[in-house]
Amino acid sequence: MIRTGRRGLLAVGASALAGTALGARQGQAQGAGGNRGAFPTRPVTIVVPFPPGGSTDVTARIMAELMAPRLGQPVLVENRPGAQTIIAAEHVARAAPDGHTLLMPSGTTLTINPLIGRNLPYRPEDFAPIALVATLPFALVVRQGMPATVEEFVALARARPGAINYGHNGRGSFNHIVGAMIEEKLGIRMQDIPYRGDAAQTQDLLGGTLDAMVVGGASGLAAHRTGRARILAWTAERRLPGLPDQPVFAETHPDLVAQTWFGLLAPARTPQAAIARLSEAAQVALQDGSLRERLLAEGIVSAAPAGPEAFAEFLRTEAARWAPLLQRLDIRLN
Repeated sequence: MIRTGRRGLLAVGASALAGTALGARQGQAQGAGGNRGAFPTRPVTIVVPFPPGGSTDVTARIMAELMAPRLGQPVLVENRPGAQTIIAAEHVARAAPDGHTLLMPSGTTLTINPLIGRNLPYRPEDFAPIALVATLPFALVVRQGMPATVEEFVALARARPGAINYGHNGRGSFNHIVGAMIEEKLGIRMQDIPYRGDAAQTQDLLGGTLDAMVVGGASGLAAHRTGRARILAWTAERRLPGLPDQPVFAETHPDLVAQTWFGLLAPARTPQAAIARLSEAAQVALQDGSLRERLLAEGIVSAAPAGPEAFAEFLRTEAARWAPLLQRLDIRLN
């Protein structure tokens, strides 16, 4: 078991904050040496740390489609799931720093993993921020036969502590942490069951062997639309545009708000000219009129166009926000 105390969490958080900024500065310094030729010179690959079909994958594929015309090269998506995003992150951290291999992580990669004391094969400073792409609240989805409202769900869970089970994407995943947060804020206790991804837990939920699951928008909405499950509530601050009939926990529990994020990062030391070109293509994609609607249809909220420095500041804020909560929840890892 790995346990990180309060001082350790805050120290790691501070290191992560400084490290991400360092990665951005290294990219700038590397590019200051002069023009290294046209970029890109071949297809660009966005590595996604999750299986196909999830919210991160959906976001990456939409961005790839919209960025390709601006870059003048195909933009491919490569899925490298496993080990709480570590496999994909390590792959990109070790890739050639030329801008042709990018990472689209979730908040697990640079917000959560460094804060829970993992022995990571990568460091936050191994990456240079390009652009924040989107944020994603989580959904608590329940199977048929479960209560239809948050109040009824809480009443059942309190009457039968530990009897309700819920799925998540593995110990220490963002979904697991949000599930623990839901338990804390609602004053309930559930049995958590780790899965390798959204698809397996969705199958068990629809089959009736899993009571609930904590997932991102794409998977939550897909399960909801089958008619054999329902989204009980979202962890957003307010009801999502386009989903006015689906409640949020904050309506009855104002401090139960949580979101993950998706962004684009390159290996540290990527030339600034490449970072700038990629960031500009991402900003153009984020301004595309169809992007917002396509992402909202999956429960994903597109970010306002902003550059690498704004993304680096966002990462610093997220790490500072989650460190105290993780210490309080006492998340333990095998």
